[in-house]
Amino acid sequence: MLKVGLTGGIGAGKSEVSRLLASYGAVIVDADKIAREVVAAGTPGLAAVTAEFGPEVLAPDGSLDRPALGAIVFGDPERRAALNAIVHPLVGARSAELEAAAGPDAIVVHDVPLLAENGLAPLYEAVVVVDAAPQTQLDRLVRLRGMTPEDAQARMAAQATREERLAVADLVIDNDGPREALEPQVREVWAELVERAEALSGPAPR
Repeated sequence: MLKVGLTGGIGAGKSEVSRLLASYGAVIVDADKIAREVVAAGTPGLAAVTAEFGPEVLAPDGSLDRPALGAIVFGDPERRAALNAIVHPLVGARSAELEAAAGPDAIVVHDVPLLAENGLAPLYEAVVVVDAAPQTQLDRLVRLRGMTPEDAQARMAAQATREERLAVADLVIDNDGPREALEPQVREVWAELVERAEALSGPAPR
């Protein structure tokens, strides 16, 4: 098994790279998706979040009111750390389950938005960074996601810098250009990952 960390700043296009890698045969472990699952309605995770932050973070239907929780933690490092202390162990445990189920010859790509921020690079045999210039990120967030420039800049500022992400990269995908320039790069990265997987454990699925 080859364990790969995939990361990139908000608006860099990491989700599209993840989708392409999955189409080539990668097993994707999506940290954001798991983070939503572990605090779904009725889970022990949601009960722990509610105990920590109060019933005001619950929507009327009993699910997590994400905007309400975000308003509490976004600008407060201590409250964000309290949330992470609940969610991160749950995400880690579920990620380990999915990884174990993938099989010994799999290429498992962990889609981790905050890989650089949380010092997680040593957990992986290869780190792939989807890179885009800050101005490109800003344009996509405003144009494609409907954010205000101020909101987009605040979210970008809360993440690692471009330089910090590139510092932990083994492989870099440049996604500053058009969509058609992306797929050949991702296919090239996949070929490199297959080679690395084969070096570890014999032929991997192509």
